[in-house]
Amino acid sequence: MTSEARIGLIIPSSNSSTEQQFNRYTPPEVSVHVTRLRMTGKWRKPLDQLERRLSEAAEAISDVRPGVVVFHCTANSMENGLAHEAAIVRIIEKASGCPTFTTAQAITRAFDRVGIKKLVLISPYVKATNEHEVEYLHQTGYTVLHELGLALEPHAYSKVTPEEWKKVVKENARADADGYFLSCTNTRMIEAIDDLERDLERPVINSNQAVLWACLNKLGVRPRGEKLGRLFQ
Repeated sequence: MTSEARIGLIIPSSNSSTEQQFNRYTPPEVSVHVTRLRMTGKWRKPLDQLERRLSEAAEAISDVRPGVVVFHCTANSMENGLAHEAAIVRIIEKASGCPTFTTAQAITRAFDRVGIKKLVLISPYVKATNEHEVEYLHQTGYTVLHELGLALEPHAYSKVTPEEWKKVVKENARADADGYFLSCTNTRMIEAIDDLERDLERPVINSNQAVLWACLNKLGVRPRGEKLGRLFQ
């Protein structure tokens, strides 16, 4: 297998959903490789304190020669704006020698692909985290019409069922929204996309869905995700 067929992900050490979902939805000719980094919760630190460990993670994932590396954490890639995000990408690219992007960059590319400019943001996060994401999206040219975070403890993110996510999104629907953003890499939101798009008649973007799509585009592999919404059509 060549490097062009490999995805490298740097994910939070507490994430229990990403690997399972990528292994389920990634085409068989593409392999997914993951390294974990303590970067959320009690391990959250300013980038200057995280840089050495981030470089080490990037060096480790580069050993499988991925065609692309992703800093795969929605909240961390959005929390301090575009300059912070650009610094993360520079650190990883320098250490890995691989093309790199963040979850946030994949999400905005996905918005552009499906025509979202005005959106509703739904997440499992506390209010402050949602506010960081709203500010990032404003900086990148999008309007958040409405946002809701469930204020869950991180260990509970993946326990919310797809049916519960569908209910929450529908309760927070807005007629003037171009689409919906289901933010977080450590949830089962991806399983709700198809039903929500049918019921709301709007595109729905989720963190894991957007990153998988962006990786396949980067690798030149035709996306063919079953039940992954308009983005994969």
